[in-house]
Amino acid sequence: MSFDGVITGAIAEEIKCRILGGKIEKIYQPENDELVFHIHAQGTGHRLYASCNSSHPRIHFIREIPENPSSPLAFCMLLRKHLQSGRILDVRQKDSERIIEIRVETRNELGFSVNKRLIIEIMGKHSNIILVDDDSQKIIDSIKRVSIDVNRYRQILPGKLYQIPPEQDKVPFRSLSQSDLEKILTPDVTGMTSDLQLNEENLPRLLMSAIQGISLSLAESLAASALADPDFNQNPAMVLFERFHNLILAMEEGSGAPQVHVLNGEKPLDFHIIPLMPDSPEISTLTFDSLSEALEYFYAHRDSSNRAKQKATDLEKNVKNILQKLYLKKQRLSEDLLEAENSEKYRLFGELLTASLHLVRPGESSVKVVNYYDGEELQIPLDKRLSPSKNAQQYFKKYGKAKTAVREKKVQLEELETDILYVESVAEFLEKASTPDEVEMLRTELAENGYMKKRKVVGKPSKIKTKPYEYKSEEGFRILAGRNNTDNDQLTFKSAGPKDIWFHAKDLAGSHVILFTEGREPSEESIRQAASIAAFHSKGKNSENVPIDYTRVKFVKKPKGAKPGMVIFTDNRTIYANPLLP
Repeated sequence: MSFDGVITGAIAEEIKCRILGGKIEKIYQPENDELVFHIHAQGTGHRLYASCNSSHPRIHFIREIPENPSSPLAFCMLLRKHLQSGRILDVRQKDSERIIEIRVETRNELGFSVNKRLIIEIMGKHSNIILVDDDSQKIIDSIKRVSIDVNRYRQILPGKLYQIPPEQDKVPFRSLSQSDLEKILTPDVTGMTSDLQLNEENLPRLLMSAIQGISLSLAESLAASALADPDFNQNPAMVLFERFHNLILAMEEGSGAPQVHVLNGEKPLDFHIIPLMPDSPEISTLTFDSLSEALEYFYAHRDSSNRAKQKATDLEKNVKNILQKLYLKKQRLSEDLLEAENSEKYRLFGELLTASLHLVRPGESSVKVVNYYDGEELQIPLDKRLSPSKNAQQYFKKYGKAKTAVREKKVQLEELETDILYVESVAEFLEKASTPDEVEMLRTELAENGYMKKRKVVGKPSKIKTKPYEYKSEEGFRILAGRNNTDNDQLTFKSAGPKDIWFHAKDLAGSHVILFTEGREPSEESIRQAASIAAFHSKGKNSENVPIDYTRVKFVKKPKGAKPGMVIFTDNRTIYANPLLP
């Protein structure tokens, strides 16, 4: 997977075709490293997305609008000042680099026309978005500031002259000629590569090391295509040049077929404007009308770049740590309870010692007495510092404490089991969270219940709401399942009526599922379908025959002070169902 120079050139051409001469109407910054531009051009509105995230930097058009913070970030405010209402004069790729420059004509405070350049550098961890004054070539600001402590060669700071990244000793693919390819493929004069046989293993790396702007996956695809040509052995440079020439035409004229290669119909592997890998039983190819559509699909379905997954990463670690602490506490409490339940020996020691005080000599560490319950001899440990009667009192005291501990630790274990079930439910919901809002709701829920520190919010906090999962049974009954514990409470105690039917996986974390009867009596099949949904939205989703409790909503109660999603219920029945959605 690589947003290489060829993809950069192709997306630059696509952007130019759509927004040249357009007006920048709005600018948003959903995240610290993301920008969204609303541009009106050629009678149509466009949303241009740019990211300089180190793991998935990119630029393309989007259809879905990401959520914006309640207060705009500083760089967003700066761009609004300098670029909003500006006209797009040009969009171009810098040589064969992964750099796109967008020239914008705007007006300064005095009303004079000035030109600015927005430079998007797509270079892995060094990616950046920089605003430059076109006349002075000085940096106005950047989304990531780079000081001399970070990079001695190239600082990106306001007021500094903009410098392009250092050039590599490679031939740009845009200006590649057949003679350049002949030099690349000709044996080294020193004789070090005189015995080199060009094949699918060494040819891609040779091309990538000598040609600027191509990724390894693209080099492998071009090499495989060239090696399959019958004329390759006679004139490899000519065959390869033809491939590069066709690639550049596809990039500049938009004649390529943007596509995404998908593993097992789910996980996107790579993307490009030409096929990178052949179809196989495991790998399929999806073709799109535009490169932006392909890129949007790829990054939306890629876990490493999914915004919800990114937001959930630190929360998942916190939830995992909370659960580990709770499990450890449960283990220790269970050990203490077991020890306390085995405290009968302390009462016996105290009784026998009291009856045998005359046998104990001062300073002894133990005494052997006869157990008058079974007639056998018993060795009783003693504290040398205490008198025999004090030792007996100590054993009775230990026995009394143990009896009290049994009661208290049983209560503590019950509370701990409730805590574990609650946090496990949060972990289950977090695993299924598909939007940043769902992740934030779970974070807020944990903070409000004292499991995490509350985050400081700048400005007025925005209200986050999520909708439950919605399904329909074969008989047409509406079935809803909560996305989190707050949803569960809302669904059960506010949305559902007393005669609706409530479902939940037995003794497992999961969603509350409501089958809305609407005055009708559901059949066993509808109940079974709702139970399957409850099994699917539970911790038992990977099992079979998951036990599901169900009852009328009027029999479901929430104890005072209970955590979100925690309920008690009566008059229930249990059905076994396989996890399945309608």
